[in-house]
Amino acid sequence: MNDFREILDSEHVYVFDGAVGTRLYDKGVYINRSYDELNLTQPDLVREVHEEYIKAGSEIIETNTFGATRHKLQPYGLETKVRDINIAAVKIAREAAGDRAFVAGAIGPLGLRIEPFGPTSFDEAKEMFKEQVEGLLEGGVDLFVLETFSELPVIEQAIRAVRELSDLPIIAQMAIQMDGKTTFGTTPEVFTARLDELDVDVIGLNCGMGPNHVLNALEKMRPFTSKKLSAQPNAGLPRDVQGRQFYMGSPDYMAEFSRRFVQAGASFVGGCCGTTPTHIKLIAEAIRSVSPRQAISEARKDSARVADLTPVDVQVVPAEERSNWGRKIARGEFVTSVEVLPPKGCDAQKTLDSIRLLKDAGVDGVNIPDGPRAQTRMSAQATAVLVEREIGIEAVLHYCCRDRNLLGMMSDLLGAAALGLRNLLLITGDPPKMGPYPDATAVFDIDALDIGNNPIGKPTAFSIGVGVNPGAVNLDEEIRRFEWKVEAGAEYAITQPVFDTGQLRTFLEKISHVKIPIVAGIWPLISFRNAEFMHNEVPGVNVTPDILERMRVASEKSKEHARDEGIAIARDSLLEVRNVIQGVQVSAPFGNVKYALQVFDVLDEFNSTGAEASLPA
Repeated sequence: MNDFREILDSEHVYVFDGAVGTRLYDKGVYINRSYDELNLTQPDLVREVHEEYIKAGSEIIETNTFGATRHKLQPYGLETKVRDINIAAVKIAREAAGDRAFVAGAIGPLGLRIEPFGPTSFDEAKEMFKEQVEGLLEGGVDLFVLETFSELPVIEQAIRAVRELSDLPIIAQMAIQMDGKTTFGTTPEVFTARLDELDVDVIGLNCGMGPNHVLNALEKMRPFTSKKLSAQPNAGLPRDVQGRQFYMGSPDYMAEFSRRFVQAGASFVGGCCGTTPTHIKLIAEAIRSVSPRQAISEARKDSARVADLTPVDVQVVPAEERSNWGRKIARGEFVTSVEVLPPKGCDAQKTLDSIRLLKDAGVDGVNIPDGPRAQTRMSAQATAVLVEREIGIEAVLHYCCRDRNLLGMMSDLLGAAALGLRNLLLITGDPPKMGPYPDATAVFDIDALDIGNNPIGKPTAFSIGVGVNPGAVNLDEEIRRFEWKVEAGAEYAITQPVFDTGQLRTFLEKISHVKIPIVAGIWPLISFRNAEFMHNEVPGVNVTPDILERMRVASEKSKEHARDEGIAIARDSLLEVRNVIQGVQVSAPFGNVKYALQVFDVLDEFNSTGAEASLPA
């Protein structure tokens, strides 16, 4: 494996393992034993647990040493075995990990009170930690994870112990209770600010409560540190079932929250008590849908530049010559498009008939989504070919990375170029869990176009667009991802549906340094229920209270009033942002393009006022 410190500079989200103790208990180890001693007496069993997590997708595994300090081993008569237990634990983890995962030396609390609340001095506590650290270092760990601490003075001594012996990275994790504070009443804001001052590399939370409480605390922590964050919650609270403790947080539930952890700023995600390899497998899959699949190294950044990828005997097709859509965007002209879903079956005639209305109305392009909300529909690429050949209007093909590995993507895109498609919108794609086939697997090899440096002869001449979300929960992360996409060659971007125009304007100000055109997504609402759904169930979409109230009042009158009000709101939104965007993509609710076309009427009103677009330079 590489030096762990190198990955701290990357933007990749890394997956930890789950509970080691839970798995050992599941395999028949009674709770009245020292689980740390198993490193000496049953190494194969411990290795089996590590291997299960690595197979599930863990990129970092923790040694089985949570309680391997002198004080915690003493009740079992093992206090003289501190060094041996810790060295053996690292050896076992390393054998399981090979070059597939980093090995983190796990250090837990001492299990005793220190001054001024107990008889143990700061220095005595530090020396106990140092004894364990020495063993872990001798074994050869890649980093240290200090976890499940409730008292700042105690974790501070653990940090001191590591730093007196090593400069390896430290992940420092506290545990919180139901009230969002540690057992001793310290708030996330306070312990985060304090840990930020200390020589640690990552600050996080583990154990304690389930994912909901951890997410709430994580959101409070972000403003108080610039260091990376981690989250490893329990699988909910344990429940007693016929004398045994069961954690009730399902793998699906944990996976959903792992995405939210990333959106809240976490760079390291895993599980604690009650989490199993099944939990980690789904967490790893979920993480791939919201995080770059690989770390962005300087070498990879350089390889993404078109100039470096272009063989000397191939001329890149100028943007203005690729398509009418590309020409208008390159010249700074305003573009219009309507999003129309592919048909659900193999008969595309009804869809094509509706799109013919768009061509007659002079719309520049029709956006063809690729499996939106993980629904099964006709291939977006096939639909796009039918649209261009039978209707004569340009298609903007959404290309989803969720379902294809890198080889499949290259084949698809070369085929699209051969079929004459020229306009692409590259998207990650909604996770299968959102759709009617939740057991379907996802690939998520990459989430932005990534090609090898192999010549393909004649260039493809695509006009390349990407998605962007002005309403992202973690806006800084969204902007970083957007910058990567532009650096990799994106030439325009289309936003998520915009209902909060102020939010869009703020976002555009924050990305003013990124010089590509922005096309705003506009969605005509058709009912109050539709508005509620968009606001609560579509990630990144924020329907303002004013719009929700307008739709509620209109819906109480009739469906027709609600539909008309939704169109009016879409027109208002477009008029409010027209001077800061270079195009608009209007969705056709339930495939009815007539509603979408009514939104465009406001453009005539804008032009008739003599207003000129003040597009970002």
